Amino acid sequence: MQPQVMGISGSPVKNSNTDRMVKHILASTGLESEFVKLSDINVRPCRACKQCVSDNLCKQKDDFPALAQKIKAAGAIVVGSYCPYSSVDGFTKAFLERLWCLRHVNNFVRGKLAVTVVTGLAPMITGKVSEMLAMEMTMDRMNLLGQLAIKGNVPCLSCGKGDECEMSAVPLLFGENATATTDKCIAVEDQKEVWEKARALGLEIGSRLGIS
Repeated sequence: MQPQVMGISGSPVKNSNTDRMVKHILASTGLESEFVKLSDINVRPCRACKQCVSDNLCKQKDDFPALAQKIKAAGAIVVGSYCPYSSVDGFTKAFLERLWCLRHVNNFVRGKLAVTVVTGLAPMITGKVSEMLAMEMTMDRMNLLGQLAIKGNVPCLSCGKGDECEMSAVPLLFGENATATTDKCIAVEDQKEVWEKARALGLEIGSRLGIS
């Protein structure tokens, strides 16, 4: 059976907050769904070759054409990104570029329900990235139901060099004398307010696609 809801995560971190939030929304829909971690497959950026114009089929020889068929069949998409260098991560950016093959002439993504999840450290930056994703969804004529911003964890807490690297963000985030320890990491499940908002959005997707 084709999934009714597709979940896409651009986070390369294993079992990341982004991953778990996207999966939480999928589970809350009560529908057949599929989760895709972009770092586990090969989706290159768009080459602007325009060979998809006549049939909406991307001609690149990677994993996107197969993913595109599932997106076409699904009624909703949940996209999770994080914010390296204050922007959309590279995996998510490449994925969004490749949606171009579905949108022109026939526009196979028009009207699809969409939710975005953005993980970051600073509200100003997560807000900026959320706006970027919203612009993409609305340009593609999707129905953007909601956007969620969740707190992420600086890699310096777990890289092993957080207490000796001059570029460590630990002093900035936790105080000058703070040490880099994983107990400072925050789990998405503990972000109760946004966790509940995610569940509500999942339920709304389920309701709109036929589950009461």
